[in-house]
Amino acid sequence: MTIDASPTSSGHTELILWMTRLGAVTAQALATREQCTVASARGRLQAAVRAGLAARIRPLHGAPSLFTTTRAGMSLAGLPGRDPTRVSAASARHQIACAHAAVALERRYPHHLVCGERELQRDECTLGGPLASARMNRRSRWGDSHRPDLVIWPAAAGGGPVAVEVELTPKAPARLVEICRAWARCRQVSGVLYVAAPPAMAPVARAIRAAAAENRIALLALDALGASTPGAG
Repeated sequence: MTIDASPTSSGHTELILWMTRLGAVTAQALATREQCTVASARGRLQAAVRAGLAARIRPLHGAPSLFTTTRAGMSLAGLPGRDPTRVSAASARHQIACAHAAVALERRYPHHLVCGERELQRDECTLGGPLASARMNRRSRWGDSHRPDLVIWPAAAGGGPVAVEVELTPKAPARLVEICRAWARCRQVSGVLYVAAPPAMAPVARAIRAAAAENRIALLALDALGASTPGAG
């Protein structure tokens, strides 16, 4: 693939690094992050698409488009050999919500770094051990470990990361309780934040209580975080 040099590739690097950290982003999320218009943010993302550094996917009618980093973009950002993030109709709404939650968290904690699940998975694979994942019960039906949707990494050494779960619809009650219990036991993170849409608020609250995890897990509404997702774009 030939990478367009106009605008210069170097001008895309910071944007591509941010996109890679989160996995998938929207023009609305970038506009909020950069405090610019959605049209301006969309123009920046489309320029990256034209340069071969990003891809635009819109699997859901009436929902915002998602932009992901291509292999060429990852190579430009110094992250070669990584697979691009996959976007499907089944995952799109959750990925949109995660992008908006990540930007809201970045604005609340400007000196911290917010990363997505894919970036955490890559880092843990490189390390060969957990960095911000919870180990499930050995008899769990849902695997040995559970990664959060987002991670807030501390600005300075000495503090642990905060795991962030974005819940749009409630999981099966037994699974949700088991995940909360796993987070309550997890010492890889300093705490856990559940950010939930209205249908998931009550089920998550019940799971936290059932897991006796109130001192480890905080629950916040998406709207309260300022991360409600917009309409089409």
